[in-house]
Amino acid sequence: MVHQADVGSALLCLLENLQIGDRLPPERALAQHIGCSRQTLRAGLARLQRQGLIWRHVGQGTFVGPPPRALSLHSATLPAEVSAGDLLRARVVLEPAIAREAATRRDEADIRELHLLVDGGRRAQRFAECEQADSAFHNAIARMTRSPAIAGTMAWLSSARRHAAWQRDWERSYRGLAPATFQTSHSDQHQRIVEVIAAGDGDAAFDAMQLHLEDIAAAFLPARACNQPGGINR
Repeated sequence: MVHQADVGSALLCLLENLQIGDRLPPERALAQHIGCSRQTLRAGLARLQRQGLIWRHVGQGTFVGPPPRALSLHSATLPAEVSAGDLLRARVVLEPAIAREAATRRDEADIRELHLLVDGGRRAQRFAECEQADSAFHNAIARMTRSPAIAGTMAWLSSARRHAAWQRDWERSYRGLAPATFQTSHSDQHQRIVEVIAAGDGDAAFDAMQLHLEDIAAAFLPARACNQPGGINR
């Protein structure tokens, strides 16, 4: 039978492939897919619900994201003038502080989850798998802050990668990080972030995340775009 931590990891991977508002498969089908009992599955779903990542409506099912009345951000609300560079810049500004906060609030279950996600990233074979593993890792850190506002904002920034207005830009540039690179140096940086968060070192977590995102920015943005509107000027 699948361990509870593995069920949590499987559910997080499932959420990464869904949009806010999407409905999850029925419990029976989901339990069979993951390979766990329905009781174990419900425990995993309950944790996601406490974190504000899913909500349930009796008779209708389980849905991705917070309850409708709490929704304030959605990729559909993305202003047309926002570029890929704008969104990446937001991550560079926000995520180091999120990592610092996570270091002060982490628990053992959080760290186990991050280790599982790093291991999953090292096994990624295709670009789509690398992107999903990366998104799952960064969203998990945001959830560790225990702030639905922070977790929701990070989930929105992450889902915005798939926005039609700049998906081509993302794919053309970010594919410079080939799976082999993601499995090694990129995942090594993820591992370093996990280590300092686990140690409760907020300042080191801030620095490790900042270095990681700056490396992503260097791979993502062509040199000619760095001084254009929406680029990251450093």
